[in-house]
Amino acid sequence: MATPNHTGTSHSLFILLGIPGLEDQHSWISLPFFISYLVAVLGNCLLVFLIITERSLHEPMYFFLCMLALADLILSTTTVPKALAIFWFHAGEISLDGCVTQIFFIHATFIAESGILLAMAFDRYVAIRDPLRYTTVLSHAVIIRIGLAVVLRSFSVILPDVFLVKRLPFCRSNVLPHVYCEHMAVAKFACADIRVNVWYGLCVLLSTVVTDVLLILVSYMCILSAVFRLPSQGARQKALGTCGSHLGVISMFYLPGIFTIITQRFGHHVPLHTHILLANVCMLAPPMLNPIIYGIKTRQIRECVVSTLSSQGKHC
Repeated sequence: MATPNHTGTSHSLFILLGIPGLEDQHSWISLPFFISYLVAVLGNCLLVFLIITERSLHEPMYFFLCMLALADLILSTTTVPKALAIFWFHAGEISLDGCVTQIFFIHATFIAESGILLAMAFDRYVAIRDPLRYTTVLSHAVIIRIGLAVVLRSFSVILPDVFLVKRLPFCRSNVLPHVYCEHMAVAKFACADIRVNVWYGLCVLLSTVVTDVLLILVSYMCILSAVFRLPSQGARQKALGTCGSHLGVISMFYLPGIFTIITQRFGHHVPLHTHILLANVCMLAPPMLNPIIYGIKTRQIRECVVSTLSSQGKHC
C-alpha cells in the first residue's frame, strides 16, 4: 500500500511493484529472470576463473573480457535478486538509501561496461594493425591504467546522482512501478523541480555512452581500413573473425538500450509493462549472453572450458 500523502513529509521507504499490470503473472515472469541470472553468474564466474588461472589466457583481450565479466556480475546482482524477491515473496519494500545505492551501482556499472567495450575495440585495432607489438602496446601496466580509468570515470560521473536524488523531497506516492530503482524513474516522484536531474542525466549520457559509441565506430572504421590492407584473403578473414565476438557483445549491450529509449520517447501508446520489460532486457541479456558469445566464438576459451570440465588435463 502507498503511504498517505502528507504535505511536508518526505518518504524514506519505497515500494517496488514489479511489472505493473502483470502482477498475477509474476511467478511465471520470474522464471526467465532466475534462469538468466543463474546463467550469468555461472558463465561469468567461469570466465573470470579461467582467465585468472590459465596462463594461455593472460593476454590483453582476455583481461578486458575478465573486466567485462566482473561488471556483468555486479550489474545482474544489483538488480535481479531484488526482482526475484518481489516476484516470489512480494518483498518490494526498499529504503531511500537502498534505492540510491541501487541507482549508483546500476548506472556506474553500465557506464563502466561501455568504457570496457571501447577499450576492447581499441584492443582489436592494435591486434590487427600492429600484431608484433600487441602485447608491448597493451602491457599489463597499460591495462591496469585503462581499468582504473574506466572505474574512476564511471564512479565520478554517477556519484553526483546520489546527491541529486537524496536532496529531493518525496511527498507524493512512494509506489514505484518498476523492479529496480532508476534515477529518473525515482526523480519523477519528487515534489520538487527535477530539471537539474534531467539535464545532468542527459549530460552524463552524452559524455560517456554516446561518446563511447562514436569512438567504437571510429575504431571499427580504422579496423576495417587495416584489414583491407592485409595481403591475403585468408588473413583478412582471420582478422575479421577475431572481431566477431566483440561485435556480438556490442550489439547485445547497446541495441536493447537504444530500442528502449526510442520506445520511451515515441511509444506513448505502448503499455507501461512493456516499457518495464524492455528495460529489464537491458539488464538481463548482456550478463547472460556475453559469456555464451565468447565461449562459442573464441577457440581458446572453448578449449579451456572443455579442459576444465573434463578430467583429461588441468591446462588448456
